[in-house]
Amino acid sequence: MSQLSLSWLGLWPVAASPWLLLLLVGASWLLAHVLAWTYAFYDNCRRLRCFPQPPRRNWFWGHQGMVNPTEEGMRVLTQLVATYPQGFKVWMGPISPLLSLCHPDIIRSVINASAAIAPKDKFFYSFLEPWLGDGLLLSAGDKWSRHRRMLTPAFHFNILKPYMKIFNESVNIMHVWPHLGPLDVPPYDCLLPEGAPWFTMQAGFQGAKWQLLASEGSACLDMFEHISLMTLDSLQKCVFSFDSHCQEKPSEYIAAILELSALVSKRHHEILLHIDFLYYLTPDGQRFRRACRLVHDFTDAVIQERRRTLPSQGVDDFLQAKAKSKTLDFIDVLLLSKDEDGKKLSDEDIRAEADTFMFEGHDTTASGLSWVLYHLAKHPEYQERCRQEVQELLKDREPKEIEWDDLAHLPFLTMCMKESLRLHPPVPVISRHVTQDIVLPDGRVIPKGIICLISVFGTHHNPAVWPDPEVYDPFRFDPENIKERSPLAFIPFSAGPRNCIGQTFAMAEMKVVLALTLLRFRVLPDHTEPRRKPELVLRAEGGLWLRVEPLS
Repeated sequence: MSQLSLSWLGLWPVAASPWLLLLLVGASWLLAHVLAWTYAFYDNCRRLRCFPQPPRRNWFWGHQGMVNPTEEGMRVLTQLVATYPQGFKVWMGPISPLLSLCHPDIIRSVINASAAIAPKDKFFYSFLEPWLGDGLLLSAGDKWSRHRRMLTPAFHFNILKPYMKIFNESVNIMHVWPHLGPLDVPPYDCLLPEGAPWFTMQAGFQGAKWQLLASEGSACLDMFEHISLMTLDSLQKCVFSFDSHCQEKPSEYIAAILELSALVSKRHHEILLHIDFLYYLTPDGQRFRRACRLVHDFTDAVIQERRRTLPSQGVDDFLQAKAKSKTLDFIDVLLLSKDEDGKKLSDEDIRAEADTFMFEGHDTTASGLSWVLYHLAKHPEYQERCRQEVQELLKDREPKEIEWDDLAHLPFLTMCMKESLRLHPPVPVISRHVTQDIVLPDGRVIPKGIICLISVFGTHHNPAVWPDPEVYDPFRFDPENIKERSPLAFIPFSAGPRNCIGQTFAMAEMKVVLALTLLRFRVLPDHTEPRRKPELVLRAEGGLWLRVEPLS
């Protein structure tokens, strides 16, 4: 048998065998990869030295646990931003550096980079994939670009205008339950079974509406609870043209969406359950699968029904029928969309985009509205000025409804909304995974492979960008004061090529809800200050409770 001399390895000659050769090749491949990774790691460490970092909490865990998802963690972040106003480096363990960016000049290079150079980091969004599929939130590359182009017409103002009627109807239901008189509504306390989870309450056990609850003077309400249900009601009508009456009675579909959101938030805080195999063995994992199946079945049924209608009517007849009802919903637009080559979206693509819109549209809008009502409760002088603006706009008008053209005639209310979105952005942080070196304006380089956290909250609270950043001052958004400020100083809907495609929809809905709420109710602060709690969106620990009083 042939001999293979291994004396160069300090070994005696041995009989050559395929297994030994395979072992040597495998070991060489592994060693090469380890050396390449080690070189890349130390090279990145060297290039990241120009970014400041806070003292590590632990030599092994790095900065983990420094900024927890609590009120105290938000205060730590505020202090870090004041200390490192352009951004800072943190370590998630011994070998995982992250860059937290919080200044418009530094953010610009990353947020304006193409989706191929700075895609969303999948780690922060991967738990949503079984639910949302490969929609705009999670997709990347050519697929994301194609879908973005195809979906843009869905948010044209001609499509959004008819949604104003839906927004008005949904907020009217939240304020006054239209189908039941006061004597028909069971007591609020009796509607929620003892021990029921919060999403069950939101999914239809909310019971009486604001007018009835405050009939004896005032009522203390959790804004997130009521407004989340109202935004889901609006979205279901805008996306599917389906009215589940979810603000008046339980809805299985709405309960499933709220349960999925709660389960994803909960999973983020349980490190071992980040492993799919372990998670789906748990009761939470099984509930997640059941809720996903229910949501997907609902969306699939709507798509199939609409596809059957389309061929029987033809596109022209279909559009003509829709024109009579004055509403072309989101599913309609997706079914009719074509790319440059005339290709349409598959049913799976349409389901992913519809489910993504339902998820992204309800929680973020509810967060924005809840916090602006909190700020106006704390500043009655601004609340009263907003109310007078709405009263002036709607005087001598019946019914009292906000129309599309009215949105441009609520300047002070818009300023108050924007200042609240600055202090309490619904999405506090955006992640990007850099796929090639990015050069910053000051010459520093973000190396390929680094995860960047674009801190929306940090940018909005940066004293180098905003004087007295913790003060609620709507006049920051006076047109005269905006001129000298970077457009990236205020990014509640992100910015650049991957900005929020639904921001016009969200702002329109927020203006309608806020205007009609202030027209009918006075909002007062509760005796306890809310404690901020960043999850999928910025919430308040235990709910955001405010008192509402009906206006005579």
